[in-house]
Amino acid sequence: MTQPEAIKLILIAISGICWTIVYIDGIRLGFKDRSYAIPFYALALNFAWEVIYSIFGLRTKVNLQTIVNPIWLAFDVGILYTYFKCGRKYFPRQLPGSWFLGWSVLGLGTALLVEYAFLKEVGVPIGAAYSAFLQNLLMSVLFIQMLLQRGSREGQSLTIAVNKWIGTLAPTILYGIVGGDGFRGPSFLILTLGVCCSIFDLVYIWMLWRAPAHSKELA
Repeated sequence: MTQPEAIKLILIAISGICWTIVYIDGIRLGFKDRSYAIPFYALALNFAWEVIYSIFGLRTKVNLQTIVNPIWLAFDVGILYTYFKCGRKYFPRQLPGSWFLGWSVLGLGTALLVEYAFLKEVGVPIGAAYSAFLQNLLMSVLFIQMLLQRGSREGQSLTIAVNKWIGTLAPTILYGIVGGDGFRGPSFLILTLGVCCSIFDLVYIWMLWRAPAHSKELA
């Protein structure tokens, strides 16, 4: 194994471990706080991404990333369960509560269509990378919005926040500096998206560190 290949493997492993920690702690907090730990639209895109690239990734090329994807999918099912079990209390009061299930299914269906469109447009490796970083940036922003809306650390933790940041930073280095599979070299777009993710993630970590555990008003 060459040095560049070893570096790529290490970065993929760091991302895989950190995001797995995010999912495990997300499930734990979902049951503990009777909440859900990942903002719904980001969760929907994540779930759709993992479904599609668990299937097409293994059909295209078996490597560490394509092995990690189904593991993430299994844990994401757990977080999705906590969303459907506990998410109704966060549903906008301006809409009828009976819309919760239908609106959620619409969100999941839309996410699947968008993720599949990325794959059809640019292929598996590039589609997976571009869509992953775009939805990751959305997640970074939505985490901050979720904290502000809840007014506390309910369903959130520094374990999730820090591992989300590191788990995104590793593939940012891989695709944005080293150069990942399917790309001819480093991707400036992914580097830009990854840097933006880090900025919002660090802001979220700082805000979460200052937030109260239960109060509805931020410290």
